Amino acid sequence: MGTRSIRIIMDGVTGRLGTNQHLGRSVMAIRRDGGLALADGTRLMPEPVLLGRNAEKLAALAATHGGLAWSTDRDACLADPANAIYFDVSATGGRHQRAMAAIRAGKHVYLEKPVASSVEEALEITRAADAAGVKHGVVQDKIHLPGFMKLKSVIETGMLGRVLSARLDFGWWIFDGVLHPAQRSSWNYKRAEGGGLVLDMFPHWRYIVEHLLGPIRGVSCRIATRVPERRDEKGRPYAVDVEDEAFGTFELEGGVLVQVSSSWATRVKGEDMLTVKVDGTMGSATCSLHRAHVQPLATTPKPRWDVDALVDNRHAEHWQEVPDMGPYANSYRRGWEMFLRHVAEDAPFPSPLLAGAKGLQLIDACYRSDRERRWIDVPPLTA
Repeated sequence: MGTRSIRIIMDGVTGRLGTNQHLGRSVMAIRRDGGLALADGTRLMPEPVLLGRNAEKLAALAATHGGLAWSTDRDACLADPANAIYFDVSATGGRHQRAMAAIRAGKHVYLEKPVASSVEEALEITRAADAAGVKHGVVQDKIHLPGFMKLKSVIETGMLGRVLSARLDFGWWIFDGVLHPAQRSSWNYKRAEGGGLVLDMFPHWRYIVEHLLGPIRGVSCRIATRVPERRDEKGRPYAVDVEDEAFGTFELEGGVLVQVSSSWATRVKGEDMLTVKVDGTMGSATCSLHRAHVQPLATTPKPRWDVDALVDNRHAEHWQEVPDMGPYANSYRRGWEMFLRHVAEDAPFPSPLLAGAKGLQLIDACYRSDRERRWIDVPPLTA
């Protein structure tokens, strides 16, 4: 049936996430495979146009990938009718304005989370996109990781019985720039530039929890800044004015509680930096980014303990690993493939911009809970 191209403005891909995941392992990977197969047999070939502020970085990245088009002129890119999609992976600050400009230019919009700096801004983007008749979506990469796909399939079989509770643990040590360079950009630690752990990570937690278990209807949260001073990319010290640690409890529709711990100031000892555990009447299941394990009721052991001597219960040996049923594609690529099909042939897309607004609704509730030291309701959200 032939091949047709679709041009994508990719804003901010000179950053680590944009370069590695969205450009290299997603859009360029689709190109290397000869395009994306559509339902009618056509191959859709994405044509990225790199957009940013640093011409030198853009030129180098474009050359690395075989001479891609690039520009530092956002207005010119948006005015070009050949460009069909606007994608934003730049710093959170200013995303609302950039997305609104793209919608006014008639572009389909695909945004990294958080899609804006507030629920009101996110809803404004959603309404504007709907009114303009453009396709829209927010990146929800984690649910496409092998571990979460396996856990979802376990839950859907019903083998856990009635779900009782769940726990999400996330964290790793971000160096402060003194002994080693920080693994995250300094803007992540500056309120004025859209930083903060809750703003960055809790949109993920909302879509993961709701994808696996159901709607969040209430939250209790406490936040803290554990490392108050850091050094930026040029070695200059700066004060951290956002949280780098948060502990929360989500209450789901129906009453199930999910304990959530998140930190950029902890060290990993478990299997991975992100793990989820779900306990049910008929069994339990755990997952990391790539693996999942189950323990049915029938094989649940009775742990022993002794206050005078160590008892080696070998707990890990009593769990059965869920086998790979892949192959599993890169999680960001799966999102891109779904969004491209959404634009090209009106295929369903599971995470429209309203999903991004829901992430910001949870963020607001967490900050308010910390401020007021109480539970906050999270009512259903509509555009």
